[in-house]
Amino acid sequence: MKIKPLSDHVIVQPDEHKEKKPGGIIIPDTAQEKPQEGEIIAVGPGKMNDEGKRVPLEVKKGDKVLFGKYSGTEITVHDTEYLIMRESDIFAIL
Repeated sequence: MKIKPLSDHVIVQPDEHKEKKPGGIIIPDTAQEKPQEGEIIAVGPGKMNDEGKRVPLEVKKGDKVLFGKYSGTEITVHDTEYLIMRESDIFAIL
């Protein structure tokens, strides 16, 4: 991927899991809840503090993370959907 996030932003590829109910009924994409888990694809260099020094991010490329249901902004690159969000929108590393 040729996208490099700036500051304390990260790019996340949300987990795509098909929702299948008991009895074999498949829930369509439009009725499914948004995924709240994903994998970090790229990280920015970190935010600048008051002294002008970079504060590195706690997450790194490849981390599986848990984030808010409506966190981030959806972007599409080469027909693949990603979320770009601030590190502060991430709740936990799984």
